[in-house]
Amino acid sequence: MSKEIEDFSVMKDGLEYKYYTMGEWKVSTSGNTIPIYNPYNDKLVGEVQACTPEEVDQIISNAKDNIECWETTPIKERADILQKAAKLINRWADYLGKLLMQENGKPLNSAISEIKRTALIFNATAESRDSLIGKTIMGDILEGYSREKMSITYRVPLGVILCIGPFNYPFNLTGSKIAPALVAGNTVVMKPPTEGSITASHFGVILEKAGVPPGVFNTITGRGSEIGDYLVSHSDINMISFTGSSQTGKRIAEKAEMKPLLFELGGKDAAIVLDDAILENTVDAIISGAFSYNGQRCTAVKRVLPMPGIADRLVKRVAEEAKKLTIGDPAQNKDIGPIISSKQCDYIQELINDAIDKGAEVKCGNKRKGNIIWPTVLDKVTEDMRIAWEEQFGPVIPFIRIKSAQEAIEISNKSKYGLQGMIFTENLDLAFNIAQELEVGTVQINGKSSRGPDHFPFLGTKSSGMGTQGISYAIKNMSRPKVVVMNLSEQGKLVHECVWKE
Repeated sequence: MSKEIEDFSVMKDGLEYKYYTMGEWKVSTSGNTIPIYNPYNDKLVGEVQACTPEEVDQIISNAKDNIECWETTPIKERADILQKAAKLINRWADYLGKLLMQENGKPLNSAISEIKRTALIFNATAESRDSLIGKTIMGDILEGYSREKMSITYRVPLGVILCIGPFNYPFNLTGSKIAPALVAGNTVVMKPPTEGSITASHFGVILEKAGVPPGVFNTITGRGSEIGDYLVSHSDINMISFTGSSQTGKRIAEKAEMKPLLFELGGKDAAIVLDDAILENTVDAIISGAFSYNGQRCTAVKRVLPMPGIADRLVKRVAEEAKKLTIGDPAQNKDIGPIISSKQCDYIQELINDAIDKGAEVKCGNKRKGNIIWPTVLDKVTEDMRIAWEEQFGPVIPFIRIKSAQEAIEISNKSKYGLQGMIFTENLDLAFNIAQELEVGTVQINGKSSRGPDHFPFLGTKSSGMGTQGISYAIKNMSRPKVVVMNLSEQGKLVHECVWKE
């Protein structure tokens, strides 16, 4: 038995994985499990517990009961534990990456990279603990107040934080929530996505071995349709950090009522390509941005808006490069692998068919086998087509030809999404002017839309998110300032006599 399997054997019996709370791995009293299948070959990867509302209550109660012990743990100790966890993540990266590949069809190298990037986030979060340092302010900074008042401000945890990750980055985008929550002194209840539950559940072993006390980190698995509403509306959850679809995010917001929310939701990121853009650099950015992990990324390039002087050449070159992408088994690191489910494949095909029926031209692709959709380039897409507005979350890139930068801005801003935008041009003054007009969280100039580096602020407007992520930003969002005001008495004051001399 390998060392990795030996360490992780506590969390499962055969292919049946358990949930984790109070330092123990448990089987649900429901007696039900949820099968997880490899989207490439439909083989069973494993089964996770279908937890009950009663188990939700107990898990959240465990997290609530252990807030004080973790909050009073020195910040330096909490940071040291995160760094120990990072070492374990790196040690087990190959094992976890292979498991992740089987769960969600991500190319093996990319899956391993996701695990290792999570270790970087844990280390960087530990190093950002200074975000929690307080400060002292004297009252006489403002006119009308004296030094008799002094505020001492420091940051305290919010309490129990519910961390819900997405299927496409179930380890990384769940870990990016767990690390800042823990360093800020909160306890955590992690609800992984159904596809991705197995890989993310390994955080239980990792954090326990790193030194997180029982009850501070807990996992719960189950279908969102069965326990989701109950979980997010639970009175003892103090904050929700969620990455997923805009539709699910809106539902969570409705159920969560007054809880603080930190959301990373969908996007329809548009690449505006002006006539003077460097063609090959732009093609590379579009190919990578649109087709990496089959376009199943919130920050994927989801539409291209080219000017007349470059449109023909750009469409031709993108189609040529798309045809060169390799198709097939994620274990062989093919460029294009399976979409997460047949249901999602059907939806993507609907968008393609609608565009074709309304006059779009297929430059390559529009082929499907099982859960694999070939990289598809659609030209002459118009605003009456669904794919101009709906998030495809698949390897399809529509070209909507424009006549002016102003038209590009208007089309971009009509979207209900506002995650990121891109501008490709050598005219940086014009790029900055366009950037100021785009209703998005981030504008990339001469580069593809992307999440990171992880210490950069990451946010969306409109239906693309709430709050700001990025390591130090997340720490502050997962804590709150607490102020103690000292009112100094006359008896306690030192009296200083000022003598002015001419």
